Amino acid sequence: METEHTILYRHVLDLLHSRGVTVDDIADLVIFLQRDYIRDLTHAEAVKSVELVLKKREVQNAMITGIQLDVLAENHGLEEPLQTILSNDEGLYGVDEIMALSIVNVYGSIGFTNYGYIDKVKPGILAKLNAHEPGIIHTFLDDLVGATAAAAASRLAHAHPELEDDVDIFKTE
Repeated sequence: METEHTILYRHVLDLLHSRGVTVDDIADLVIFLQRDYIRDLTHAEAVKSVELVLKKREVQNAMITGIQLDVLAENHGLEEPLQTILSNDEGLYGVDEIMALSIVNVYGSIGFTNYGYIDKVKPGILAKLNAHEPGIIHTFLDDLVGATAAAAASRLAHAHPELEDDVDIFKTE
């Protein structure tokens, strides 16, 4: 018999798939974030880290809330002015980033820098989610996916503290 926690985890995976996002897509972002630090990181390890992040209740809650708001906005189910704000993914809205930070915060302060970087450059699936195609709204999802990748990358960094001495953030080369 499946537990409530397992059911919620599967529900999050189904929601992500319904929005065109796979665990593999998020794992690719983890590798993008960690490739210079964990050189032998495998795709399987990145997938496992993403899965462990997605199994956290606070992550699940943020995912289902954000995706639901995106779907409601796509279906014009929100009152104005929120409908227009989400439809246009207005830059000063910020609630989407705040929700993402609840995910980032799970693995400490390194997650903030990972998230800020990946949110700025928008590699992989994030570019697709942020394309602003007509009728498709990912105001929350792009930030939640980026935050999940940042948290999974941070989780791996915490699992490899021996690499900390190899990282020189002040290096100018």
